[in-house]
Amino acid sequence: MVYDLIILGGGPAGYHAAQRAGDAGLTSLLIEKNHIGGVCLNEGCIPTKTMLYSAKIFDNALHGEKYGVICSDIKLDHAAVIGRKDKVVRTLAAGVLSSLKKSHVEIIQETAEIKGKNSEGYQIKAGNEIYSGKRLLIATGSKPVFPKVPGIKEGMDKGNILTSREILDIKKVPKSLTIIGGGIIGLEMASYFNSAGSKVTVIELLDHIAGETDLEISKILMNNYQKKGIEFHLKSMVTEINGVTVVYEKDGEKRETVGEKILVSVGRSPVTEGLGLDKIGVETERGRVMTDLHGHTNIPEVFAAGDVNGVSMLAHTAFREADVCINSMLGIKDEMRYNAIPTVIYASPEVASVGETEESALGKGVEFDTVKLSMRFSGRYVAEDEGGDGICKLLIDKKHGMVIGVHLIGNYSSEIISSAVMMTELELRAREIKDMIFPHPTVSEILKEAIIQLL
Repeated sequence: MVYDLIILGGGPAGYHAAQRAGDAGLTSLLIEKNHIGGVCLNEGCIPTKTMLYSAKIFDNALHGEKYGVICSDIKLDHAAVIGRKDKVVRTLAAGVLSSLKKSHVEIIQETAEIKGKNSEGYQIKAGNEIYSGKRLLIATGSKPVFPKVPGIKEGMDKGNILTSREILDIKKVPKSLTIIGGGIIGLEMASYFNSAGSKVTVIELLDHIAGETDLEISKILMNNYQKKGIEFHLKSMVTEINGVTVVYEKDGEKRETVGEKILVSVGRSPVTEGLGLDKIGVETERGRVMTDLHGHTNIPEVFAAGDVNGVSMLAHTAFREADVCINSMLGIKDEMRYNAIPTVIYASPEVASVGETEESALGKGVEFDTVKLSMRFSGRYVAEDEGGDGICKLLIDKKHGMVIGVHLIGNYSSEIISSAVMMTELELRAREIKDMIFPHPTVSEILKEAIIQLL
């Protein structure tokens, strides 16, 4: 049998594309070497959010006296948290499999390798079989990056050093945890294990945490973390790991910190090694598959979506890229737009952003006005977040008066950002937003309040 489409990788890009293709009547084969759902569902987005929600409930109960709720003998049962996390993952994974079945997608759980192309199409080896496809979608995702530091391999072999995969299944909360990397994954794990009782230390190479997050919001987030007892070492380069001791350089001095467990979280890289891309001449750059805005690679009828193209390593981006790829295959005019992709840190407090930061806008020479407003302008925020120091920051393009960036820190930010995405994507002008009616009382009103302050 020659399939209309063979998809390599069953993460968000892969399974969503397979479902779309199946619904459109394309005979589709999905090959995944591990678990359908990929990193996001099985060892990333969903598991971490499940654990962080448990931590949030625990923290609220622990400090309930601020809201007139007195609790005693409060504890976080880590084993129960992990058990619930596993149940959530199983439930959602079953849902994905059910949807794929309804869409008539064939699934093979094997490691795939591209062997070449012949008159029947692209030849893919999976297990002991060869499968032919008229089209090929590469959606093999990403894997953790490991810094070239002595002692990492030995530490992983002993179980002292963990990646974002292993730490989600850790049976016991470590008394102390050293996190190498202050990006989104590192910060979310810092938040959970701090709530769970670990003494958490974060070592970050940059002079700020949270990557490309607005610098002011990054500082507010770090201040909140520090108040909870999390220790940060910025502008610090790890040079060696000896057992559970991390050696790093800061300000020209060699320093050390000891943690019962060490989490390495310095980024992710596309999974392309050993895939056989060279057999059909797919262009890559530093391991990532090169694509245009329609999902095409340089090879006819070969597409790529998700982390493997290295453009925006986020599950929601992968879903959209999958849509664009399938639409391109079906002859439906569509293309990716990367100017309004939201980013969320599901910590406590939450952080969310979309569009340009002040730093990125200045770097592009864009003239803009900035309006910043305390979240305390929202009645609901005051009612539900005693002592919170959240802010809302909007960037407005001076030339057209359009919203080009929104940055939030505070509870509900992860939900409010969807409205901000539409403002940015649709290039709404500030005066148009001012006349819109937001429900009251909601924290989302802060977007309109900020606009009013500007105008």
